Amino acid sequence: MHMQDHQWQAIIDCDATADGQFYYGVLTTGIFCRPSCKSRTPKRENVRIFATSDDAITHGLRACKRCRPEETVPQNELAQAVLQLLESRYAAPLTLQTLADHLHISPYHLQRTFKKATGQTPAEALTQIRISAARQLLTSTDLPLTTIALQVGYQNLSHFSYVFHKETGTTPSDYRRRNGNDEKSASAAGDHSADADRLY
Repeated sequence: MHMQDHQWQAIIDCDATADGQFYYGVLTTGIFCRPSCKSRTPKRENVRIFATSDDAITHGLRACKRCRPEETVPQNELAQAVLQLLESRYAAPLTLQTLADHLHISPYHLQRTFKKATGQTPAEALTQIRISAARQLLTSTDLPLTTIALQVGYQNLSHFSYVFHKETGTTPSDYRRRNGNDEKSASAAGDHSADADRLY
């Protein structure tokens, strides 16, 4: 299997998010490892890439005793990497493909592994993070609703209001009023009326 540049970089960085995506064998030692292995980085010309641990074993390589690549890869490590991306980039437009590209894995593998580890999809986790951030802004600032929507990743106020209502059972302006910011609610709506975000 031909080694891609991102795979070599993962080996250099001991990148745990690449674990389970491929294994690398070192021909001079006859040992294969996970990408996250902390052993000394081998020379690139001595490295071969394998899709599975069984492939490496079939080619006569032995499992590294340090990283134990023959054992099941912890799913929580990948899930944590996804969560960190969501929490740091929730204000930007995000797709499953964007996340997968950043982690150098397939969208299918990302979705399946994340849901198995957390019980929810990346999209569901992203929504929770965005709504949590919106709640904080609604109660701690007098920013217009349109500004808050943009700051938490929604380009459209009506869509933001729809998602917020679906997640919390109330509209953004009502949430603001009920949580001690009622005197600022009307002005915070900017060019929209205080009830512009209501769902009818």
